[in-house]
Amino acid sequence: MKFMKLGSKPDLFQSNGENIRYVATDLATDMIIRVGDIKFYLHKFPLLSKSARLQKLVAVSDTENNQELEIRDIPGGPAAFEICAKFCYGMTVTLNPYNVVLARCAAEYLEMYETIDKGNLVYKIEVFLNSSIFRTWKDSIIVFQSTKVLVPWSEELKIVSHCLDSIASKVSMETSKVNWSYTYNRKKSGNESPRKVIVPKDWWVEDLCDLSSDLYKRVIITIKTKGNVRSDVLGESLRAYTQKRLPWFGKKDEKKHGNDLKTRSLIEMIMELLPEEKEKETVSCGFLVHLLHACVVLECGGKRKKELKQRIGRELENVSVDDVAILDVDLVQELVAMFMMRDQSGEDQDEFLEVKCVDSNAKVNVAKIIDGYLAEIAKDPCLQLLKFADLADMVSTLPRSTHDGIYRAIDMYLKEHSGIGKSEKKRICRLMDCRKLSPEACRHVVQNERLPLRVVVQVLFFEQVRSTTTGGISEIPPGHGPTSGSRGSSRTATTNTEEEWGSVPTSEELKTLKVELEKGGEKASSKVKGVLTSKRIFMKVFSGKDKESDNGSSDTSESRSTNAEEMKSRRQSLS
Repeated sequence: MKFMKLGSKPDLFQSNGENIRYVATDLATDMIIRVGDIKFYLHKFPLLSKSARLQKLVAVSDTENNQELEIRDIPGGPAAFEICAKFCYGMTVTLNPYNVVLARCAAEYLEMYETIDKGNLVYKIEVFLNSSIFRTWKDSIIVFQSTKVLVPWSEELKIVSHCLDSIASKVSMETSKVNWSYTYNRKKSGNESPRKVIVPKDWWVEDLCDLSSDLYKRVIITIKTKGNVRSDVLGESLRAYTQKRLPWFGKKDEKKHGNDLKTRSLIEMIMELLPEEKEKETVSCGFLVHLLHACVVLECGGKRKKELKQRIGRELENVSVDDVAILDVDLVQELVAMFMMRDQSGEDQDEFLEVKCVDSNAKVNVAKIIDGYLAEIAKDPCLQLLKFADLADMVSTLPRSTHDGIYRAIDMYLKEHSGIGKSEKKRICRLMDCRKLSPEACRHVVQNERLPLRVVVQVLFFEQVRSTTTGGISEIPPGHGPTSGSRGSSRTATTNTEEEWGSVPTSEELKTLKVELEKGGEKASSKVKGVLTSKRIFMKVFSGKDKESDNGSSDTSESRSTNAEEMKSRRQSLS
């Protein structure tokens, strides 16, 4: 922290009670000045020699009879006036970032200019500000904070504008030129050399978090105007500031505290300050999601909330499951819809472009994110099956390398909602494609007692076929499994349809599969017996009582026990 000492004489100001200040000298005082509630007993000569305003006040007042001069509107009040008075007496005064604005505004009020006396207070303070304060990072911030209570004086004297320019200029500098101290308590990158300290791009973020919202807004606007700071770094500053002001920000179940109106105003300000979208410089999508959650909690409305939803929808592939998990299902459905249908550029148009324009990697990421989100919300015992299924259906056409994620979500839902009926279980299990489960997921399915029996049998069948086609066919072709649709129809989605749930592999399909297996060599054709065994098991599972249960009756313990031995032997054959 920079400071400047003025004067050399000892400080002789003393108090007599709470409201009286005087100079302890042998010379009797001849002037009484009231500033607020404080009376100052002083001497005319040192004061009038440096203050043009006091000269004018004395000229029109009757001070011969010790009549008081009252100064009501001096900026900074008694404390600022005392600094100026001590300077007039030549007593030691220490200026620092906390009191320099007080002294500068009071000196201006008292008209302590060079035209009155050479080396007067206004001149000395200006030298201190320009040569020391505005060149120092943290001092500039402290001074900027102190200007708030001294408006409009601090504005008119250009102190505010100088502070803004000083702060914004330092933020906009190349990090290699940053050679001053700053606050940084966040985790730094792990590739830093132990000998060379690398200044992070967001080195300035934490120090600005101490500013009030109105001052912070002015700083960010000035920084954006200079245009030298990346959008992602600006976004990190907005995130850090919001988290410090709102402890519940970004937390689903955290209870909010404080004035809702004030908090809503803060959130709206942050949305207003969001930088424009730029390629490779985007604001963290997780932060945008947290901001949207705050809007919902505080019941913010209007155009900015809508724009925020659209922005998240365009960048949905960049969000994490943990971030999106704080949103309710309806809101996530809105975001997915915006991802699936891209906005057209246009002022009044509300039309969309199809998701085919989106990068394939983005589609894969969104499917993975929604699968993870479904697994999280499945733990909610109050979650309706319809909401769960509708959201899963929205991303059913997106590419997935496996269906392990949606299986995990389904299993979690069945675990938390054990009381649902057979038709509901059938509905939810249709959301996954058994052919796209990894071997690890298949092993889990076989041991999963929460799933409908036919799902387990389907997986057992596909695992058997997969084992017989090792070295030949990499995956089950359409029409060669128990989930295939009616022959001749094209498959347009990855989920199991009503026909697929009731279908069984025919002898012709198995014959075709056998021919394909024989092409792989004698070793492969020796395993065809396992496939034919699977056929016999399926015929038994999908016949008799189980067919009747499709028409509305529930699974009975008898029907499950009928197939227990076959299921057991089937699992053993897999292992």
